[in-house]
Amino acid sequence: MLHIAAPVADELIEMRGLRFHYRDWPSTRPDAPDLVLLHGYTGHARSWDAFAAAMTDRYRVLALDQRGHGETDWAAADRYGVEDMADDLAAFVQALGLGGFSLVGLSMGGMVAMEYAGHRPGALAALVIVDIGPEIVASGAQRIRAGVQTSDVFASRDEAFAAARAANPLPPEAHHRHRVDYSLMRTDDGRWTWRYDPALRSGALRTRDPAAAWASCGQIAVPTLLIRGALSDILSPETATRMIGAVPDARLSLVENSGHSVPLDAPEGFLSAARGFLAG
Repeated sequence: MLHIAAPVADELIEMRGLRFHYRDWPSTRPDAPDLVLLHGYTGHARSWDAFAAAMTDRYRVLALDQRGHGETDWAAADRYGVEDMADDLAAFVQALGLGGFSLVGLSMGGMVAMEYAGHRPGALAALVIVDIGPEIVASGAQRIRAGVQTSDVFASRDEAFAAARAANPLPPEAHHRHRVDYSLMRTDDGRWTWRYDPALRSGALRTRDPAAAWASCGQIAVPTLLIRGALSDILSPETATRMIGAVPDARLSLVENSGHSVPLDAPEGFLSAARGFLAG
């Protein structure tokens, strides 16, 4: 298990008919700005622990468990659209009184971040989109669909980790184990399964139409960094290049030795890219 030195509070908040969980890392810097982190599909707030702790010298960091994930309530099966999640984010920003904050979104969280930023919220100061775009490589999407439809009940945490490791051998092992451990919950018979809503295993997540997502990109009005994993099978180089042209103030960073799950696969490379942009 990773040792996280930064003090952190686990909080619950009622928003839009659901109870949401989030983690709140205070900054070591007085009057630090806020940094909000959105995990990917099947992920959770704890997957950001190491990155969040590393950013507390500059930011107060808030990692939200999005609807149906982590310790946040499950929603109705027809309420897992990107627009629903962007509205959750807007409610979160309002409830916590955030202003001048930066936003990092990975994969599904990146879709939510693009949708939110496309409405030009005055509270947003900077945006980091991680390995996602308005269009997704079909083979990569199929890999993810196949992955969530495989056996998801395990006799032990070790068995669950072995399955995750077989699917993706790239991440540093301790970092990977931390993510998997916090992805699990007990079943009624004492075994283990993934914590996210079972409805999400069968296609409940609704992404935006590519044309609408491209339109949202064109409306983003804050400095933006697009991070792509060099081995990604989700965000193509062509889509990444088009995004840099579509977002008025954007740049691209390529993280080596990483697939789609950049913060998991290459945590140091991801930290370097995101921190360098947010510091500048």
